[in-house]
Order: sequence, then structure tokens, then C-alpha cells
Amino acid sequence: VRDCMQKTLTEWSSKISQDQNQETLEVLECTVAQAIEKINPEERDELKVSAKLFIVGSNSSSIRDAVDLACSALGVAQLDSVIIVPPPVEDGANLSLEYLQPYWKELENLVQNKKIVAIGTSDLDKTLLEQLYLWAQVKPNSNQVNLASCCVMPPDLTAFAKECDIQLLTHNDPKELLCEASFQEVLQESIQNVKANEWIPLWLLRYSVIVKSRGIIKSKGYIIQAKRNAS
Repeated sequence: VRDCMQKTLTEWSSKISQDQNQETLEVLECTVAQAIEKINPEERDELKVSAKLFIVGSNSSSIRDAVDLACSALGVAQLDSVIIVPPPVEDGANLSLEYLQPYWKELENLVQNKKIVAIGTSDLDKTLLEQLYLWAQVKPNSNQVNLASCCVMPPDLTAFAKECDIQLLTHNDPKELLCEASFQEVLQESIQNVKANEWIPLWLLRYSVIVKSRGIIKSKGYIIQAKRNAS
């Protein structure tokens, strides 16, 4: 992630007008057009577009922004699947259904509006996955389990997932894929005259485009949104 950010920001900053007053901007749109491959509409049915969304800030409306930007960047009307990773809970607190609900409701709205086909979760144990499943209008169709936390899938989780037709997947993402300090460090190194400490990352979306018939990745990348929080 860090390498991708640094390369994109460095290339973008070398091309922008030097007289652009960055101090007055609240949003910087840093894109390198040739780095994103739009999907040919004629090939859309042959491809699966999936995403994993890491929420850094606590605003559930970030989900809609992330999905809209991903669809626009890839030239598609909807994403086939989105797995959500809500922001970390405070120290000493446990992840709960109440904490997940506003994020899941936002995902459900996007499914109902046909922006997403299927939605999934990450790192939920059997108890919390069952609570979410029973409460949700749009049921989770997948749950990712971190390989670092278990070598073998917990039997109770496996049994419940099989009973409710929830696909169990594995991942090896770190607990915090992008922290505020790391983001600001890359920003400082890549763009001249930017007050990096004023910029806070809101979310990071990792997408992949897979050829269904062959199971190979056609393209993948990251989309990140940050906000200027000047005092």
C-alpha cells in the first residue's frame, strides 16, 4: 500500500501546476489515469469485480463514497462483492453488533440500490456472525478469517457458515492496513509544500478484477480518500 501511494503521489505532484494553492484545498484528487484500467462493457459479464473496504474514520457514509469512486474509476455500474472492515474499536472494547449495524445498514442500502451484488464481513467469530445474520435484512454471504489468528477454521464457525450458506475465506491482512502516521509520512515525502499533519485518511479500498472462467486476476489496485483537517 505504501509503495503504491508513494509512486502515485510522486507522479501526480510532478505533473500538477506549481501555482496551485494547496493550502486552500480540502480535498486533493490524486489520480494517474494510465494506472487504472477501465473495464470494457462488452467484457463485464466475464469479470468479477470485488473489493475489500477498510474504514479508517468512523463515518459510515464513507462506504457510499468508496463504492461510487470505485465504480467510476473502473467504469462499472456495480461491484460484485464488497467485504467491510469497520474502524478499530477503542482499546479495551469488544466488537459488537451495535458497532457494526450502521456500517451494515449502509451496505444494505447499496445492495438495494444495485450498486453492490453481495456483501461480506471480516474476522467475525461465530457468535457475532450469527447475531449479524439474524439481525440483517441483507445477509452476509462471506466472512474472512485471518490466517494469523487460527491455523484451522473454528468448528462452530464452520458449522454455522455451512448451515447458512456463508462462504468462509482466509486473509493475511494486518490489523491496521493504513494508519494515520504512515499516511502522513508518505504524503510528506511525496508532495512538496503540503502540510501532511493536517490530512487524515478516511478509508482505503482494495479492488480486484477477476476473469471468472479462468480464475485469474486481470487487474487490482487501491483507492484512498483523505480529508484535510486544518485548525
